[in-house]
Amino acid sequence: MGVELTLLHWIYVLFIIAIIGFMVMRRDTTIVCIVGIFLIAIAASGSLSASVSSIFSSFIYAITELLPTILIISIIVAMSKTLTKTGINDVMISPFAKFIKTPALAYWTIGILMMVISYFFWPSPAVALLGAVLLPVAIRVGLPALGVAMAMNLFGHGIALSGDFIIQAAPKLTADAAGLPVSEVVSASIPLVIVMGAVTTITAFYFIRRDMKNGKLTAQTGKSKQEEVLGKEDHVQESLLTLGQKRFFALFIPLLLIADVAAMFALNLQGGDATALVGGTSIFILLIISIVAHKNKGLEKTTSYLIEGFQFGFKVFGAVIPIAAFFYLGDAGFTVIIGEYLPEASSGIVNDLGLALASIVPLSAEVGAITLTVVGAITGLDGSGFSGISLAGSIASLFAAAIGSGAAVLTALGQIAAIWVGGGTLVPWALIPAAAICNVDPFELARRNLIPVVIGLTVTTIVAMFLI
Repeated sequence: MGVELTLLHWIYVLFIIAIIGFMVMRRDTTIVCIVGIFLIAIAASGSLSASVSSIFSSFIYAITELLPTILIISIIVAMSKTLTKTGINDVMISPFAKFIKTPALAYWTIGILMMVISYFFWPSPAVALLGAVLLPVAIRVGLPALGVAMAMNLFGHGIALSGDFIIQAAPKLTADAAGLPVSEVVSASIPLVIVMGAVTTITAFYFIRRDMKNGKLTAQTGKSKQEEVLGKEDHVQESLLTLGQKRFFALFIPLLLIADVAAMFALNLQGGDATALVGGTSIFILLIISIVAHKNKGLEKTTSYLIEGFQFGFKVFGAVIPIAAFFYLGDAGFTVIIGEYLPEASSGIVNDLGLALASIVPLSAEVGAITLTVVGAITGLDGSGFSGISLAGSIASLFAAAIGSGAAVLTALGQIAAIWVGGGTLVPWALIPAAAICNVDPFELARRNLIPVVIGLTVTTIVAMFLI
């Protein structure tokens, strides 16, 4: 292929292996990424001062690239806090409660509502929006609290977060790392998300029904504590808005969000443009609710909600920035951060490696799909699905270059595996919100999710092989 591999390429490969190894051992990778950035910079430039500066420059580059994603998440979380605090969320969800008559209806209704809300608010805020209202209803009709937690977890942190079709934060990260348009990754992920979601949730429901018949699961766990919490929440919320005001906002907010979706389709808004529209609408909602609910203190409360949102956003993405900084070196970020030090014919470290690999390893669609699923799952083991999806995008780009096709499908597959595992349904980082609201053990919830998720990933990987 005529690709010249230099020391820079081998250092990059070595540190990819090291990062994956540390993630498998459930150790933090921040120091590994920083050392990798430094060594690549000093190998390229030969300057100690420039290499030290490159660490800081790489962080600036990563933050610049990630800032829209961090910002939209922070704003949506801030808005969600106003909905929970004022009790608007109760009114928004309560009409659905009268339709829940059986455990099966409870599982699927809660799950589908969780998925829809998570597309706009992300899963953790959506758990707060749904759990307090629908958990007591589900328990009354016979669905165990663990079943409610599984439904919220699999549909929210699984289906909605792994696809992320509305906010498009996840596909933006993977698409950037793979050097693809966001729209391509989103389109490629749709059939995979559908297969993964259907297989996993149906399998989970089968196991829940089986264990309910065997008497291993009961509907009593979490009932008394949840009702106590719900009572306290209602008491606090009632003093901020009247019932009429809550009903108005409960109708007004969905209409605004539906208008956003209509605008996205009508104006063909995707990626950053779609995110900006949802973000601006969320700020608008936050401002109105804060002023109406807190009256004279509305100005100060608006700032307080925003601060809470930003704290959440940077806490979640703090671990992502060093990892993203390293992986951006594999593509266009290298020239911006370090300079023009790659070989003249180079098209980026990752692309060079992919072309070199294609010349020596007869990779196939099957090998590529299995590898991306495994890599995505491994990167999710650190408990943050987002910290690993840049790696999934980079490796997908490498394998696609070697295979000759399937970049978007492989990228989407890696994203789905990383987020289902780490963002996620199998590690406590994402399990705690659903487990806490349902008063169940997060480790038991993870154990219950394990078999359905593994079956889902297996079937999805097989489907991806035919799509590449």
